[in-house]
Amino acid sequence: MNNDRYERGAEKFKEIKGENGEEAIERLKELDPDLARYVIEFPFGDIYTRPGLDPKSREIATVAALIALGNAVPQLKVHIRSALNLGVSRQEIIEVIIQMAVYAGFPAALNAMRAAKEMFEELDEKEENQTPKNLKPKKVLPHLIK
Repeated sequence: MNNDRYERGAEKFKEIKGENGEEAIERLKELDPDLARYVIEFPFGDIYTRPGLDPKSREIATVAALIALGNAVPQLKVHIRSALNLGVSRQEIIEVIIQMAVYAGFPAALNAMRAAKEMFEELDEKEENQTPKNLKPKKVLPHLIK
């Protein structure tokens, strides 16, 4: 194993994934250590560390590709969270989904919008649970965009 390549990939992976990065690496290793190493070394150690695109742009491209695939909803949700972590707004994610309706079709866009809604709600719930009760606003209906 090329340790430099793995270490570079692990650092980039943690940067993109945020606070869940280390935990995500451990979950990958539980699935299969070799596959985890490949995921860390190639996409994150070789591709994500290339010059030419900033991490935010790379995540937008990744979200668009996963929408177009149409069969990778769990991975799409992970990359929506990563995009948000890197500063992509909810509105920008929704716009990417709408844009992909043109190229990937409406079923793929509808499934992606559902995945985004679920991710946004999950993040809102997590945020709500971390807010002290005396600072919580009244309960309102969830919105896709904050």
